[in-house]
Amino acid sequence: VLRDDFRQNPTDVVVAAGEPAILECQPPRGHPEPTIYWKKDKVRIDDREERISIRGGKLMISNTRKSDAGMYTCVGTNIVGERDSDPAELTVF
Repeated sequence: VLRDDFRQNPTDVVVAAGEPAILECQPPRGHPEPTIYWKKDKVRIDDREERISIRGGKLMISNTRKSDAGMYTCVGTNIVGERDSDPAELTVF
């Protein structure tokens, strides 16, 4: 089972360059409990990059750069399939 509705969709975030940015997401209810990953501008984010960490639905980018700006989507996934959240925009000034 994988429901359509996200418990929490990410919201738009505005930060100054060099500050941390946090986007939060709670995936839809599902069985088995869905895991999540994040996409920026439709491309999956590699959380092995040291500035990026993903924990329990939170995407944390430390020391943001202009290049981090874009549209972010949280994806909930389990064996049934995947659901995309509403996109959120990260603005870096």
